[in-house]
Amino acid sequence: MIQVGKRMYNRGYVASNDGNISVRLSEDRLLITMSGVSKGFLTPEQLVIVDYDGKAISGTQKPSSEMKMHLMAYRERPDIHGVAHAHPPTSTGFSVAGIDLPKNLLPEVIVSLGNIPTAPYGTPGTMELVESLREYVCTNDAILLENHGALTLGSDVISAYHKMETMEHLAHIALVARLLGNENTINNDNVEKLIQLYPRS
Repeated sequence: MIQVGKRMYNRGYVASNDGNISVRLSEDRLLITMSGVSKGFLTPEQLVIVDYDGKAISGTQKPSSEMKMHLMAYRERPDIHGVAHAHPPTSTGFSVAGIDLPKNLLPEVIVSLGNIPTAPYGTPGTMELVESLREYVCTNDAILLENHGALTLGSDVISAYHKMETMEHLAHIALVARLLGNENTINNDNVEKLIQLYPRS
C-alpha cells in the first residue's frame, strides 16, 4: 500500500492529501489509509485496520472519509482484494467535461478493463456516493466518478493501481487523438477476437 501510494503521488494521480487505498485482510477486516495524509509519504502508522462496520480495530488514527465506498466494493465483489481511489488528471478531466472515456480504442484496455463507465456525482464520503457507484462496482474494475476522479478494483492492491494507470493512459491517448482530429476505434469483430483470445478472469 505504501508503494502504491508513492506511485500514485509521483505520477500525479493525487495531489496534497487526496485519494485513498485499501486492502482486504480477511472476510471481516480491511486495511485502509487514514484520513488527511499524503499518499506520497505514507508510513505504516498511517494505515488503519477497520471491520466491515467501519470501526477502527487498530491504532488511534481516523480512517479515510471514503471508507464507505471501499466497504461497499468489498461487500459487492468477493473476488477483489485491493481498491484505489485517485484523481488522475486526464481521466478526471473527461468526467468533469461530461465526456465518457471512449470504448474499443486500445486492445490492452479492452482485454484488461473492458468498458469504463462514469458514475453519477455523489457527495464524497456519503452514502449518496456509495449508492451512485454500487451498480457499476458489480460489473466493472475501473469507474470514473463524475467530477470526482476514479475508482479501480483489483485482485490485490498492485492490480488495482495498474488498472488506474491503464485507465489514465487510455484517457491521455484519447485526448491526443481528439486533438489530432480523429479517433479510430476497433470494430466489433476485432473486439470479439480479442475477448476470445484473452478472456478476462
